Amino acid sequence: MKKHLLLLLFCGFLLTISAQEERLYSPDGLTMVMVNCSTDQLHYSVRSTFPYSDTLGNVFIQPSNIGIELDNGTILGRNPKVTKIERNSVNQEVAAYFYRKAKIQDQYNELIISFKGDFQVIFRAYNSGIAYRFVTKRKESLVIKQEIAEFNFSGSKWNGSCKEPEALIPYVNRQPAKNGDFSEQFCTSFENTYVDMFLHDMANDRLAFLPMLVKQRFMPSWESNSNNWHLRMAVITEADLHDYPGMYLKHTEGNSMIGYFAPLPKKWEQGGHNNLQYVVKERHDYIAKTAGTRNFPWRVIAITTEDKDLADNDLVYLLSEPSKVADISWIKPGKVAWDWWNNWNIWGVDFKAGINNETYKYYIDFAADKGIEYVILDEGWAVNKQADLFQVVPEIDLPMLVKYAESKDVGIVLWAGYAAMDKDMERVCKHYSEMGVKGFKVDFMDRDDQIVVNFYERMAAMAAKYHLFIDFHGAYKPTGLSRTYPNVLNYEGVFGLEQCKWVDSKTDMVGYEVTIPFIRMLAGPMDFTQGAMRNGAYWCYFPSWNEPMSQGTRCRQLAEYMVFDAPFAMLCDAPTAYMQEPECTEFIAKVPTVWDETRILDGRVGEFIVSAKRKGDTWYIGAITDWNARTVEIDLKALGITSGTVTMFVDGPNAHRKGVDYQKKTVAVPADGKLKVELAPGGGAAITVR
Repeated sequence: MKKHLLLLLFCGFLLTISAQEERLYSPDGLTMVMVNCSTDQLHYSVRSTFPYSDTLGNVFIQPSNIGIELDNGTILGRNPKVTKIERNSVNQEVAAYFYRKAKIQDQYNELIISFKGDFQVIFRAYNSGIAYRFVTKRKESLVIKQEIAEFNFSGSKWNGSCKEPEALIPYVNRQPAKNGDFSEQFCTSFENTYVDMFLHDMANDRLAFLPMLVKQRFMPSWESNSNNWHLRMAVITEADLHDYPGMYLKHTEGNSMIGYFAPLPKKWEQGGHNNLQYVVKERHDYIAKTAGTRNFPWRVIAITTEDKDLADNDLVYLLSEPSKVADISWIKPGKVAWDWWNNWNIWGVDFKAGINNETYKYYIDFAADKGIEYVILDEGWAVNKQADLFQVVPEIDLPMLVKYAESKDVGIVLWAGYAAMDKDMERVCKHYSEMGVKGFKVDFMDRDDQIVVNFYERMAAMAAKYHLFIDFHGAYKPTGLSRTYPNVLNYEGVFGLEQCKWVDSKTDMVGYEVTIPFIRMLAGPMDFTQGAMRNGAYWCYFPSWNEPMSQGTRCRQLAEYMVFDAPFAMLCDAPTAYMQEPECTEFIAKVPTVWDETRILDGRVGEFIVSAKRKGDTWYIGAITDWNARTVEIDLKALGITSGTVTMFVDGPNAHRKGVDYQKKTVAVPADGKLKVELAPGGGAAITVR
């Protein structure tokens, strides 16, 4: 009788747990996640609230279903049965490698809910956002039919105290098929500008890649008559992506989106750009086949009320797996003289410039003279369309160039197409590592299905084995692999400066450049490839393949070495162009690429940003603006600077007409610590304070 009574009490306890709505607060108490386990489908919602209060504040994300659908019809999260609930609080310091800061404060509250069916859902709440992930603990492998990941944002449809949310949408650069098939959209370079619109107007037939920003304005109940709307922003992305496809966002209705995933390729053939890609011809009807015991990717929602916080958000790094590389002493970040953007267009020499030994020796001599750590041989050093990295064009003596560079303390980096690298990865890495090559720029993956995601990790691990670093191009956004494999120094996945070789003046690169620090860069470093010495003011820019220019001013290009995170940073222009600009070149050469500390002093998405980064006892400050001239005030006291000298590269008085116009000034730190800087339209400022 007692056993039966105990059993009934235990069952009643489980029913009580399963009926609970669990609440999880951020450490500062200002964000609350509500997880409901008692409905047909597991769901969560997010509210802004009073610190640690049961008084519910504004709903930011309405109830949104989450789950994983298996091929046998099982849906993890459907009619959930809770078996255990755990809570943790963590506050620790994490060392960061080759990052925008040397140490990160890792502080969060955690909710772990275990369910019948051998799976868990883990939620974490940070002051800077929330994240959740599924964990499965099954012996047999899993075939994932689909993942349920909803993002239902509040708006007038839900709550009269909210305005309709706006979104900055990075659509994939493929047009939708008329038959509703998304297959073509799964092949994308993840490079596009943002479309600024109401979320409810987002196209239903186009996918958006991550990260993506949603802006919401709330009217707190106690201010209902004040017309004082409060801004709250969310950037959606993912972290710790392994053996699983990347997530896109697809609009459904109103202010709602769902996660959307590329099905696993079934058949493919070599082709695409110069025969260096794998073109998918057929896909399975499921998105992944994977281990039964595993952690699934984190679904990350960075949340803030201030734009500038987005540009210094560390969630992706913190949520990713720590380093698998025991010894990282051989990894050397730095800057690289790049050949492709300037089209090998050097002048004033007694040889014909191009892909040949004389040209690359010229690049190496330039790098050695200026203290640039690397020279890259981009596409063209290997025989075209052969996808064979052992077939070197006869104009290039690669062993000779590597030895020549080594004699001048310069490292050689090689460009490689995806298919060429994938088919013979270990042999390629071993051969070129033994030759003395320092790393690879791997390009044209242009997908993020499970096969390609696994290629990234295999590539990172193999490169680490042979002490090579990697710069991924034709790449999806970073998801924290740089923490797991610190030899992955950079990613493209950005509408970079290369676009100025062909996009017309209607493309607002200046506006894009003051947007990506708050959205794309939240995911991780980006190889934007700044450093142009030809700079077009608003009405002067035009595209040119052979003599490309940037939009905006010269000082803007200098400032972007501080504004953009890039442990492996390109100098995009020709050595000859830099040698004619010794002041600017000296500044670029001395700017670090990894930092001890980063502070975003001010900024607004799409308008301007002021970034301060410290290396040792020196602060480097970069400011850039949109096409509006503006004055920015930099509070040096906030950086602990009360005396000393300030060296500034600032827009010249005619920079609005002639983008190359700049002035270099040295001034004393103002008595009040407030430094006022004038930015021209499309302008910038690069400041050093010791």
